[in-house]
Amino acid sequence: MVDFVFLGMMAVTVGGALVALEAEEIVYGAIGLAGSLFGVASLFFLLDAPYVAVFQVTVYVGAVAVLILFTVMLVRQEKWAKELPATAPTRLLGALTGLAVAIALSLAAVSSDLSNVTAYTNTATFIQIGQLISTQYSSVLEVLALVLAASIVGALTLSRTDKEEPGA
Repeated sequence: MVDFVFLGMMAVTVGGALVALEAEEIVYGAIGLAGSLFGVASLFFLLDAPYVAVFQVTVYVGAVAVLILFTVMLVRQEKWAKELPATAPTRLLGALTGLAVAIALSLAAVSSDLSNVTAYTNTATFIQIGQLISTQYSSVLEVLALVLAASIVGALTLSRTDKEEPGA
């Protein structure tokens, strides 16, 4: 069962990355990026790394992807803000997407062993985690900070508009 869950999470990750790369509209590309990053977070959950998974969702999906979406929405509003009537293929695609998400969540819930979870007796305190992050894993934290900074610079670059000069 875990193999099916992994394949589903892999499909979400790779599918979101493909949508992010191939989307003609930048809004759809940002949504694909958020989906891909969420798929990576789900893979971290599968690897029993919940701290990294929550960090992935919080920082990358919650901050970077939403920042890109909001900057695009604020800057290029007139291009994509018009409403289009829903057609039969888009409604069918939406229903199939919802069904796929429901099946993936159901399989993840069925394959998890949350009913058999035992509490750890040797949990670390916040002070121990802080000492570990600031000593042994400080370089990893710095690399993550640089990746986050690069993502914000990329989002700001995407939101930049070039104004035409009046004499040109």
